[in-house]
Amino acid sequence: MRTKAILLALLLVLSGCGSNEVPVKVRPTQSTAPDVLPIKLKALTTDQCYLAPGTESPKGCQKYVTELSSAAGSIRKHRPDLSSHADVLDRPISAFRTANCQDQAAPGGPCGQALADMATALTSVKSLVGG
Repeated sequence: MRTKAILLALLLVLSGCGSNEVPVKVRPTQSTAPDVLPIKLKALTTDQCYLAPGTESPKGCQKYVTELSSAAGSIRKHRPDLSSHADVLDRPISAFRTANCQDQAAPGGPCGQALADMATALTSVKSLVGG
């Protein structure tokens, strides 16, 4: 009996909660964090796959290529005025993936050329973004 009384009291308390509340709209605020795109691009230019694309194993550059692809997306999102440069960056990334370079251990060849083209495109877009 005591359990029923407690449950009934709890039910009454909970049924009154929120009945007269006004819904609150939460709007995202503008981030006050610094622009990370220049930082990301600068970090990518320290990678060996950027510094020595002709001598690096394409297989070992998969993470670099993935990060570079992500950077191209960030460029489109945060700097739509540079979308054409993101496209130039995406072309060698696509060539790298189409040629299955992630499975190629030997440096050079078309995979090395794709890495060299990525490095050239990254240098260009980094100079435009700044940082």
